[in-house]
Order: sequence, then structure tokens, then C-alpha cells
Amino acid sequence: MLDAIRWDTDLIRRYDLAGPRYTSYPTAVQFNSQVGTFDLFHALRDSRKAQRPLSLYVHVPFCANICYYCACNKVITKDRGRAQPYLQRLEQEIRLIACHLDPTQKVEQLHFGGGTPTFLSHDELRQLMAHLRKHFNLLDDDSGDYGIEIDPREADWSTMGLLRDLGFNRVSIGLQDLDPAVQRAVNRLQSLEETRAVIDAARTLQFRSINIDLIYGLPRQTPENFARTVEEVIRLQPDRLSVFNYAHLPERFMPQRRINSNELPTPAQKLEMLQRTIEQLISAGYRYIGMDHFALPDDELAIAQEESTLQRNFQGYTTHGHCDLIGLGVSAISQIGDLYCQNSSDLNHYQNALASMQLATSRGLLCNADDRLRRAVIQQLICHFSLEYADIEQAFNIDFQGYFGELWPQLQDMAKDGLIELDRDRITILPAGRLLVRSVCMVFDAYLEQHSRQRFSRVI
Repeated sequence: MLDAIRWDTDLIRRYDLAGPRYTSYPTAVQFNSQVGTFDLFHALRDSRKAQRPLSLYVHVPFCANICYYCACNKVITKDRGRAQPYLQRLEQEIRLIACHLDPTQKVEQLHFGGGTPTFLSHDELRQLMAHLRKHFNLLDDDSGDYGIEIDPREADWSTMGLLRDLGFNRVSIGLQDLDPAVQRAVNRLQSLEETRAVIDAARTLQFRSINIDLIYGLPRQTPENFARTVEEVIRLQPDRLSVFNYAHLPERFMPQRRINSNELPTPAQKLEMLQRTIEQLISAGYRYIGMDHFALPDDELAIAQEESTLQRNFQGYTTHGHCDLIGLGVSAISQIGDLYCQNSSDLNHYQNALASMQLATSRGLLCNADDRLRRAVIQQLICHFSLEYADIEQAFNIDFQGYFGELWPQLQDMAKDGLIELDRDRITILPAGRLLVRSVCMVFDAYLEQHSRQRFSRVI
């Protein structure tokens, strides 16, 4: 069973290091200002020539209320009027990008993230989707994966009906924790009833998939009260669950300074929360996909993992890693062929650039041969918990053990510790190592030692 996990507290304590989540390799930490709009136009031209399908990510940065734990790029405002000038610039970006692509390239995947996408009014959502449909080849037969992040406090039945009419068929719902004391500590009061109402609407309106996000390690959480939250969420029967480890980095994320660090659970309590959560979810029939993600056995992610077609990109685990990812909006990241590029994270800079009819590309990276090779290795390990040397050798014309010879002592140590099995022709992540797959991937990261690990969250 791919979802088999063996809990080993000693191994977890030894290998629970800070490191990347590998939504890309190289990671965004390697991005630099040498990459600009010329590189983006060149990559778009290659995408057009190759007729590759597309995945669109649209960033809506606005939130009416601040959640203290949040590390996303967002703008907190009660002024709904701030959305309209942003949408005008976003529509300019859509036009500028789309003219470098072929109108027949299909958009297999679309995702609205934030911020709070439903901060936008119904008319603004209609306006934005109409503009996307005008300039990109969005599918009309409901066969695409078109998702949106939902804050149940900012959505009701009419909103859900509108989203379904606009073509969305997946929703990701932020929940985090149901305990009122925890919610007060992070400034996110959200009742079970509000959440259930949105889920009931999504099911009635035949949304294809429902994801719920939870966070463990928040202030005032205990293993007991978080277990109650997980139990309630299981009753809601989402198709997918993301259970994230809260990384308290107040020096980097200003809202986190409002959290009382004395109220944070201890490392031992966090481990107990994770262990109990895994036991609850596996017992309820969910499969461990990897990297905090769980899915029901009939979900596309679980099926893709069984069939060895699962991939990973800036949107997390995906079945659309073969698509070129176009990021639209402030701070959005694109991955087009071997190019990564990111828009400015500053809202004023983003809007001013587009007001001048210039794209807001601020940094990025063009992968070299070694990057492509290591990316393939990390992708295999993090998605499938195994890697055949021959697959990498044939794809990149190398001798695997020779190319990575200097890493072999580290891998042998991991094999002795029971994280992996190191055979003559493959690496296999063992059940005790699956929760620590990031630590195995870090061995293959050529850049990791160049940067302070304080920039990253811990594995567990």
C-alpha cells in the first residue's frame, strides 16, 4: 500500500530538519533579478511552438480580515473598492501574456488563490472570468480542473452557485482549526456551521472535489482539541485534506508577531498531534499522498500516485505537471519549460509596471542541465517514494551512482537508519521515511548549504 506509514519518533527527531517543500527545484530562494520579461517572452514563444497545454494561476491578494498565522502575500483592507484598479492591471497582464501564446493552447487547469478570491464581488468575478475566457482557451465541457480557494466567511450559497456557473469545479476551503480558543488566538473566528454550509452547497452544485486545509502547531492547540477538529472534519468527508505544520517565523512575517509564543504547543505536542491525525485519517480511509496531503482512494491524486503519474509544482501535488504554468497577479510564479519567473510581490510596483504597459516580472531562474536532472530525481522521490536509476540514466545520459557518488555516504546512513532502501538499481523510501521524504530530497539539493535553513519550515 502506497499510503503505509510507520511512525518512528526517534527517526523523526533526528531528521526533522528545516528545508524546502520542493514545489520547485531549484526553489524560489534561488531566483535572481537577472531573469526578466525578455526571458518570459522567449519561454512563451517556445510554449506556443510546442503547443503545450496550460495551467493558469490567478492571485487575488485582498483579505477583509487578518489571520495571524498567515504567510501568504496579501493586502488587508475593508475597502472593497481597492479590487477594481487591481483587476484593471490584472486584465492588462492577461492581454500581454496571451498575445504571445497560441489561442488553441488548452487551459487544462485553473486556480484562483490569495488572499481571499471571493473578496471580489460577483460582478468582478464575472468580469475577470470573461476576460480570461476571451484571451485563453478555457474548456467549456467541465473536463478541466478549475479550482478556487474559499474562506467560508466570505462565501454563501449564491457565491457558490456563481462560481459553479463560471466554470469552477473544485474548491479548497481554509479551516485550520475548529476550537474557539485557537480561533481567537489567531484572529480567525469561523464556525463549523459556516464551513458545512459551503461544503453542502458545493456538493449540491456538483463541484467535483473538495479540499480542506488544517494547521497543527497553532497557539492554544493541544493534541486533544486538535483530534476533535480532525474528527469533525472527517465527518465532512472532503475528498482531500492538507494538514500543514505551522512555522512560527515572526521575524519574517509581521502578522505572526501578534501570536503569543508562550501559547504555542511544545515540539512533543506537535508530534503527538501529527501522529494522532495520521492515525485518524488512515483509519477513516484516507491515503497519505505525501508532504502533509491526504486523499480518498478514488481521488485523482491517489489514483495518479498508484499509476506513477503524480507530479508536483507550485500548486502542490498535481496531475497537470506537464502543463506550462502561467502565474497572473502580484507575486505569482510561472513555470514555463525550464524557466521560473515571479511577478513583483509589491502591489504598487506590480500595478505601476502594468500601468506603463510593462510586465511586472521581477526575478526568476533558468534551469541548467544539473538543475533538470536533480529536479527529476526529487520529483520521483517526493511523488512516488521510489526512483529507478535506469529511468534517470536514460533520460539524462548519466551513470546515476557515478554522478551522485559524493552523496552515497549520506544515502547509506539513511539506509542504515531505515529511512530508505538502497538497492543496486533503485532507491525506495520505506514506511518509516515517508513522513521525512523532504529530508531525503535535501540530500540531492545542490543549493541547500548556500542558504540559511531558517528561511524554511521544519519537515514535521
